Amino acid sequence: MTRTDVPPTPDERASLATFLDYVRDTARAKCDDVSQEDARKAPLPGSPLMTLCGLISHLHWVEYYWFQVVFLGEEDEGPWTDEDPDREMRIAVDIPLADLLSAYEAQCARYRKLVADHDLDTEAKRARRDGSPVNLRWILLHLIEETARHNGHLDILRELADGRTGS
Repeated sequence: MTRTDVPPTPDERASLATFLDYVRDTARAKCDDVSQEDARKAPLPGSPLMTLCGLISHLHWVEYYWFQVVFLGEEDEGPWTDEDPDREMRIAVDIPLADLLSAYEAQCARYRKLVADHDLDTEAKRARRDGSPVNLRWILLHLIEETARHNGHLDILRELADGRTGS
């Protein structure tokens, strides 16, 4: 996998799309060649849901929520419930990491097209939970921030699993 944070052109759209792909690729790179056993481990006592599988599932469902539910206004069919708001992380340990990564990559490809087909100023069909409106630009910036933050978690989990650092 070749990762780059250098956009092909210096415009805003290319920069946002490139940085989102860069942090997505970094998340996947953190999982390269990890054992399924290690991908399911939750080594942090205070964070029993924080696993490599759980975080990849979370990133998948976060993008689903912002692009499909908020931006496009579709019905929320995510795995979470009022009783189990972190269910996407809990159920992920029962899914092979390779399947989670494959689903995430396929979804990212669909969202790349969605982003390419809409103006950055296009307002989302739904507002944030606090009622404030967002546009596609804000969603892209939020997803870059969210994915980059979780890349730090993935980095820690990978180092605790098998000592691998970097990527």
